[in-house]
Parts: sequence; C-alpha cells; structure tokens
Amino acid sequence: MKFFEKQAQTGAFRDRILQGPPYTTEEKENILIYCESEVQVTVELFRKMLPFIDILRALFRGQYMKSIAFIEHYGIPVDVETLHRLKANWITIQERLIQDIDKDYGVYEGTTFKVSKFEQYLSANGISWPRTEKGNLELNDNTFKDMVISYPQLQGLKDLRYILWQLRLSDIPVGSDGRNRCLLSPFGTKTGRNAPSTSKFMFGPAVWLRSLIKPEKGKVLAYINYSQQEFLIAAALSDDPEMKAAYESGDPYLAFAKQAGAVPVEATKSTHKAARDLFKACVLGAQYGMGPDSLALRIGNLLPTLKSC
Repeated sequence: MKFFEKQAQTGAFRDRILQGPPYTTEEKENILIYCESEVQVTVELFRKMLPFIDILRALFRGQYMKSIAFIEHYGIPVDVETLHRLKANWITIQERLIQDIDKDYGVYEGTTFKVSKFEQYLSANGISWPRTEKGNLELNDNTFKDMVISYPQLQGLKDLRYILWQLRLSDIPVGSDGRNRCLLSPFGTKTGRNAPSTSKFMFGPAVWLRSLIKPEKGKVLAYINYSQQEFLIAAALSDDPEMKAAYESGDPYLAFAKQAGAVPVEATKSTHKAARDLFKACVLGAQYGMGPDSLALRIGNLLPTLKSC
C-alpha cells in the first residue's frame, strides 16, 4: 500500500514541477524534499550496481554527459529576426516553393501531393519505388531518404514534402536570449547516439534552416564535423589493416571499392561516383545494423547506375 501511495505522490510532484512556476513556499519545500528522496534512491541503486560497472567507461560517459549539459545550457544562437519573418510569411513561402520545385516533378495540384501523378513521374523516369503490403507506394520520410541516395534528383521533392507536411517553425523553441535549446536525449538510440527532437533542435529539420544559426555580435561560430569517425572506430576495434588503410586514404568508401576490385586504382570520387555510392551504402548499412531488405533495396537501386558507367 505504501508503494502505491509513494507512486501517486511522486506523480503529483512531477506533474506540478512540469507545470512550471510560480511555486508557493510550501511547494518549493516539498519539491526539494521530493528531489532529495529521488537522489537518495539513486545513490542506493548505484551502490548495488557498482560491482558490475565498467568504471572507466562509466567515467567517460559521465564526462560526455557533462558536455551535453554544457551544450543544453548554452544553446544555439539564432537569427531571431529572420526566424520571425519566416514564420510571418510561411504560407506564402510554401506556395512559392511548390511553384519553384514542383516544376521538375509535376506531382502537386495546388498544395496537394497527388500520388497518381507521382506514380506517373516514377514510371517516366524508370524508378522502381518500394510499396506497402497492399501495393501502395511507400511514402514515409525514411523511404524518401533511402531513395534519394539512389536517385539524387529526388532530393528537391523530398525536402519539399518535409517542409510542407512536417516542418513547423512554431515548434522551434527560442529563448528570450535568442538561443535554441532542447533536450538532446543522449544515448537515446540503439547505436548510442543522441536523439533530440527533429522539430525542436536546430540541426534536426531541413538542412537549410541551419542558415538561421547566427553568432552574437563580436563572436564567431565554427561548424566542424568529424570525418568518417565511425569507420575509424570500427577499424581500430577490429584491428583490420585493410580498414585502417582505407581510412588513411582519405576516402574509405572509394578505397573499399578499390580493395574489392570494383574500380581501378586511379579512380576518384568524380570519375566513379556511382561505385563509391554503392560501397558507401554497404559500409554504412553494415555499420549501423541495417536489415538485409533495406540494404538490398538501397544497393539494388544503385546497381543500374553503376552498370551504366
């Protein structure tokens, strides 16, 4: 009985905290008592788990959590003025985007995506599209992402669909200091990556929205990305000399193709792009646990392009 009373009390405190301030003096005291009790339980749990914890790895993750807290605290500086202008003119912008982008596809009537017209486009361009069990075209965003890799000409249509149906500028939280903040949800995926909301994180929605990231006056921002770090980690953990050599070449995907004898040793990214894309899909699919059906779909769509080279 005490357990259920405790659970109900915990739920009440949590709900009150999520409602936000202002809090009465009594509520503040009760919230502190509640938080302290939760910490005490966590400490006891830690003591029980301690003999089974990989301390070095745990400390590394703890350091990462510290960095995450730092990022969430400071947020991302945003060009608030431009964001407000986008919100105020969003309907007009969407209509003009359809006019500009759909001229290459012809799949919209007004602001409505017509599946029948999309089928006609696919047939005219020789594109084999995944279908549901009922035989309908699979039109979710993940399918479009996969197909864009095989057919880059679909990128514009994919982005347009996202902007029209999923992107909600009003969902992007920006504080009074002009910074975007949201929960980054570290280790929120099966691969251990962060899982922030794609609608609330400035790096989540359409890539072009990142142009709204703007440093304050007198400051600068550096947009730095690691190069194939997952490939290097896999090479180091497996101690595979071929993977290490591929990484050190500067282009592990093209190096993989060369090692497999699929392209000549003098091949470059520009001269053998299709082959590189094929081997890149295989590498990334294997590293991130892609299922055989998804991988077969992706590389199957790339093979016709490869054979035509």
